[in-house]
Amino acid sequence: MSDPTVVLVHGAFADASGYAGIIRELNSAGVTAIAPPNPLRSLASDAAAAAAVVGAIDGPVVLVGHSYGGAVITQASAGLGNVTALVYLAAFGLDAGESCASVQQPFPPSMLASTSVPTPYPAPGAPQGPDLYISKEGFRETFCADVPVDVAEVMFATQRPLSLAALTENATAAGWKNKPSWFLVSEHDNAIPPDAERFMAQRMGATTDSIDGSHTAFIASPVRVAAFIKKALAG
Repeated sequence: MSDPTVVLVHGAFADASGYAGIIRELNSAGVTAIAPPNPLRSLASDAAAAAAVVGAIDGPVVLVGHSYGGAVITQASAGLGNVTALVYLAAFGLDAGESCASVQQPFPPSMLASTSVPTPYPAPGAPQGPDLYISKEGFRETFCADVPVDVAEVMFATQRPLSLAALTENATAAGWKNKPSWFLVSEHDNAIPPDAERFMAQRMGATTDSIDGSHTAFIASPVRVAAFIKKALAG
């Protein structure tokens, strides 16, 4: 069997460039890694887009998802025979019938609940409703508190919105039910409650670790997070 390809799926309010440090670390270890764009329009269509990329890869794949990207890989992987493992980085490991919004309801609201703002117009390409952004005043503390201020300013300026429809759409399948999973909890996450992350990790029986970092700890600590992904590669 060929060596696995790592496919990194980004989440909301960001693009795939955030994985640059991870990709460098994996490539230096001889691991092929790609980070395709996640449309952030609806869970069903985003999962279909990820599944198309993964299904075209000749060989095994380890799927990695951050934040909303976790919901995408959860649904996409259910129908993909070449996915050998799932890795969640401060991400949503949904069950069928849950949405990113509903799975958080039992927990105290995160900072994101008060710093996200809707557009006054419908989200282009989404089934219904507006797009969501993070406000400039709350962006760094909510999303990336462990990166330098100038880096956070660029991340704010280049953030990609998530449609409200994607946040509230229920998953229809959960690949973690029959694929091994790894979950890295961000202990200072202000976008997803860390207790919600621990709940999802425990429910899926994931190999779990935590990192002393923000929602995007993988940007500030790529060596540490790449080492965690390598554990999934090793099985």
